Amino acid sequence: MDGFTAGLIWTAGLIFFLLVLSAFLSGSETALTATSKARMLHLQQEGKRRARWVIVLLEQKERLLGAILLGNNLVNIMASALATRVFLEMFGETGVVYATLMMTALVVIFAEVLPKTYAILAPDATALRAAGPLRVLVFVLAPITIALAFISRTILRITGLAKSASLSLVPAHAEIRGAIDLHHQEGAVHKGDRDMLGGILDLVDTQVEEIMIHRNAMETIDVSQPSDEIVKQVLASPYTRIPLWRDDPENIIGVLHAKDLLRALATNPVGAAGIDIANIAIAPWFVPETTSLSEQLNAFRTRKAHFALVVDEYGAIMGIVTMEDILEEIVGSIDDEHDRPDTMLRRKPDGTLEVAGALSIRDLNREMGWSLPDSEASSVAGLIIHEARVIPEIGQVFEFHGARFRIISRQQNRILQVRITKAD
Repeated sequence: MDGFTAGLIWTAGLIFFLLVLSAFLSGSETALTATSKARMLHLQQEGKRRARWVIVLLEQKERLLGAILLGNNLVNIMASALATRVFLEMFGETGVVYATLMMTALVVIFAEVLPKTYAILAPDATALRAAGPLRVLVFVLAPITIALAFISRTILRITGLAKSASLSLVPAHAEIRGAIDLHHQEGAVHKGDRDMLGGILDLVDTQVEEIMIHRNAMETIDVSQPSDEIVKQVLASPYTRIPLWRDDPENIIGVLHAKDLLRALATNPVGAAGIDIANIAIAPWFVPETTSLSEQLNAFRTRKAHFALVVDEYGAIMGIVTMEDILEEIVGSIDDEHDRPDTMLRRKPDGTLEVAGALSIRDLNREMGWSLPDSEASSVAGLIIHEARVIPEIGQVFEFHGARFRIISRQQNRILQVRITKAD
């Protein structure tokens, strides 16, 4: 073997080694960009040491990317220079063209597309394997990457792009919601799980007025009635907590708990007639209608209460909200053996829906996977009136937001039943 052939083999081997390094750096860059810090944190909690290395690298992303890009460019340029020298010796000046074509094909296929495709398919595994060597690379190239980062930040600051680059267009909870929706579309998260997770995220942005039981649907008891009559009403009610009023339904003087009533009946020898209902009722708790569900949930936990009366800015009773109402925003409807059958939403054999006008748009969207707007109105009836700008008559049909609404029944100015069909 002559010297030229030996040199050619040595150079080819060095080029191959440099392409392998380039592939490693390209795949590592893609893997660390695509991997999730949350998944790495979970793996770290399971005891995987390399996951901690990945987290450390992601926390210094600017230096990491600088080291990868610097190393990648160095090996690609060195490989191209070696190939050019060999082809110049073999073919003369036309060797530059051959070297350019060959190195472009090799770099694009084997050092870019192939490793990055693999890294996209297995980002976590690739990131874990690459974490060790990358820690060494970031440490060795630290002086250069720090200088490059300083130059980059200076240019961004001078051009005024630094401030806009640091702004996040998407809040954290919206980012989480987007990830949940994406995984749902890909089939990794079931609809029920997506609704539960979305319900938790909505607690901050949803106010109690959007989920409360409206005063028209409240079940209350006139405390001035005879005690035995009140006992009959409590026994006939599916609720364990019932507001009591005196003289005026707006004048709520307490909340009667069925267990307190049962305890009073058990300890009073005279029975119902000897019970002062007002004395065993607990003091009413009033909350503003603008309270967020997260705040109300925390207040329920702090006061160890499950029931509150909702009032508007003038102190007028608007409805009631319970701990169960908030939990249903997360887990969906919670029914027990004493609950009355739900007639708020019924699916008809022809594929249409028959819903109560009081049905909340949030519940309808959650049940059907729709996206009807709920910013201007919280109920189906409110949405129809808002869009139609009139109090509709029975039989009238309205079409908006991709759905057709037919008024089935109405009581005075209240829409009771609506039939909904998805518009073609």
